[in-house]
Amino acid sequence: MNQPDLRVNLGPLSLRNPIMTASGTFGYGAEFADFVAPEALGAVVVKGISLAPRPGNAPPRVVETACGMLNSIGLENVGLAGFLADKLPFLVDRGATVVVNILGDSTEDYRRLAEGLSEVAGVAALEVNISCPNVKHGGVAFGTNPQMAAEVTRIVKENTKLPVIVKLSPNVTDITAVARAVAGAGADAVSLINTLLGMAIDIRRRRPRLANVVGGLSGPAIKPVALRMVWQVARAVDIPVIGIGGIATAEDAIEFMLAGASAVQIGTANFVDPAATLKVLEGVKAYLQEQKLGSVRELIGALEV
Repeated sequence: MNQPDLRVNLGPLSLRNPIMTASGTFGYGAEFADFVAPEALGAVVVKGISLAPRPGNAPPRVVETACGMLNSIGLENVGLAGFLADKLPFLVDRGATVVVNILGDSTEDYRRLAEGLSEVAGVAALEVNISCPNVKHGGVAFGTNPQMAAEVTRIVKENTKLPVIVKLSPNVTDITAVARAVAGAGADAVSLINTLLGMAIDIRRRRPRLANVVGGLSGPAIKPVALRMVWQVARAVDIPVIGIGGIATAEDAIEFMLAGASAVQIGTANFVDPAATLKVLEGVKAYLQEQKLGSVRELIGALEV
């Protein structure tokens, strides 16, 4: 039986297949190497990188919920210099396609990160995080205001030669307004959704379960919301869309592609099954063979409404 063509394009970025990792759920790649060959995936999106190292929020910062989890990690990371020196070389040596998620508290932070990563060997693209819901400043404001989101996008585009993906927040009234704004500012693709803002309470202690009080809800619980938003955004913009939110099986991934996603990112499922990405990839390949489809690209936006 002929093998289906799994290649997809995200603007100028070409991937060997549509299965990516979601930032913050796959470490810097090496952490999962005993379970997943990073070079087998479409791309590894690394843990978000800021200019300087960040310690993140105080614990407790992860809570299991029905069909998902809440996290308030707070964008803990090793910083740009630490990433380039200690984390990136592993992925480059393995031949992985590396997408670096970047985050900042100001437009100047994003400018310096874009500039600092622009010509680094082994970095294939940037994913601009303007949407993390569990820090007290920076990301949420940028991600919920179309004008600010566009401004960050413009600054990143002006200071890098790399493809730019903008990660969108679901914590808005109209996600298509933000999508249109960043597309108009030059984004090569958008990824969505980031986590939904939520909280949990310990009724015995009468205190929040998270030290940060609120955090980001992820996992299967948010999939219907994510799927709806991906469908809306895919119809609203002419740039590629990457679907994120509760994807744990090949069927989930295929639903997102039918809704208009050119690729998908797998996040919380990695904590349940470290090999989830490869299993989803194999399942998508089996579906294409079953349906006698020659290319995974035939699924993109094929939903009949």
